[in-house]
Amino acid sequence: MGQFSRRKFILTTGAAAAGSVLLNACGKSGTNDTPTTGASPAVSVATGDAPEVTKAKLGYIALTDAAPLIIAKEKGLFAKYGMTDVEVLKQASWPVTRDNIETGSAGGGIDGAHILSPIPYFMTMGMTKTKQPVPMYILARLNLNGQAISIANTYKDAKVGLKGDGLKTAIAKVKSSGKKDMIMAITYPGGTHDLWMRYWLAGNGVDPNKDVSVVPIPPPQMVANMKTGSMEAFCVGEPWNQRLINQKIGYSALVTGELWKDHPEKAFAMRSDWVDKNPKAAKALLMAVLEAQQWCDNPANQQEMCTIIAAPKWFDVKVEDILPRTQGTIDYGDGRKVDKFPQAMKFWADNASYPYQSHDMWFLAENMRWGYIPTDFVKAKEMIKKVNREDLWKAAATALKVDAAQIPTSTSRGVETFFDGVKFDPAKPEEYLKSLKIKKA
Repeated sequence: MGQFSRRKFILTTGAAAAGSVLLNACGKSGTNDTPTTGASPAVSVATGDAPEVTKAKLGYIALTDAAPLIIAKEKGLFAKYGMTDVEVLKQASWPVTRDNIETGSAGGGIDGAHILSPIPYFMTMGMTKTKQPVPMYILARLNLNGQAISIANTYKDAKVGLKGDGLKTAIAKVKSSGKKDMIMAITYPGGTHDLWMRYWLAGNGVDPNKDVSVVPIPPPQMVANMKTGSMEAFCVGEPWNQRLINQKIGYSALVTGELWKDHPEKAFAMRSDWVDKNPKAAKALLMAVLEAQQWCDNPANQQEMCTIIAAPKWFDVKVEDILPRTQGTIDYGDGRKVDKFPQAMKFWADNASYPYQSHDMWFLAENMRWGYIPTDFVKAKEMIKKVNREDLWKAAATALKVDAAQIPTSTSRGVETFFDGVKFDPAKPEEYLKSLKIKKA
């Protein structure tokens, strides 16, 4: 247990300390029915539109929602738009991803990545390894939905699921037996998995700061730690939830689309200095990623997509650890099974790729809620305008000739409703934060 507590201390206190300088750093859905198949031929790039550079280094974590970057590489989409020397490099963890972006490719790191949506804001605030701001741009959202909260098999009898008294009762029972430290693992303090875990706990009357220990663990280590009994639950994307079930170690209490229908998840983000210096190259990268998202969202391509990303050079996992949930078949591992689940992972449908500013406001509001960053909505709004580059997304989508009906005209998706009935109005984030009963802020 000591190693978990120490890791939690290092990561969370580092984030909190850097957060003290927060914010001083300072908008009709549908799918593209004609996605790319096979390798894409290079397009003719006019001399004036040619990328300033042809090379970029992008990072990814072995999670299904990294698929657009991998497919853009494997299908030749980066090269199609003139970016012939793009490297897509596996990262060991989210902190390593953050540190390598801070280093930048010039120093042996990377220029951008498949990343947890809040991290570009943390880095812009100075929540980095050196505690110095690294301004970032969010260029696209990579997906909606597709994560899960999985829990040890010992909780099956308590019927711990999305909501109900089971969770609170089970935790009280375990603590009364003398077990002091109940580990609920997430991937990064203040990241999306942390926020889903905390929202679920609080929505069921459990205070994540008092009743359990919410601890960061790299995704590849989660199943092994559950197997040894080192943790009670974890929140992460695939293949780890399905792998846990396939190994009969635990089950999914919920998939996160149940927590918040069509919630935003990962982002494609890059260092702002790289984008500012190479705007045409950034647009080319973004066009490739958007086309890859369209390809990934076509049901006809799902088997091939999962076969590609499961390969040893990318994830090194079994295809059956990824494919079922990608296709919308959710086997919870406790007897429940749903086919054609409507909130399965989406890469393009329902504006999945569009980086709504309203969603970034929710991510920042929740980080304020749990004390990761100071509560200042005025500066948060200012920062969102700098970090969230909806304008670049629209430019890339227009160049791709995406139907106008698939390009949102608003920076907000509107009022969002969560599993516990709570609503988030992005126009009134202060009221949302004030209404929450369990919080640190």
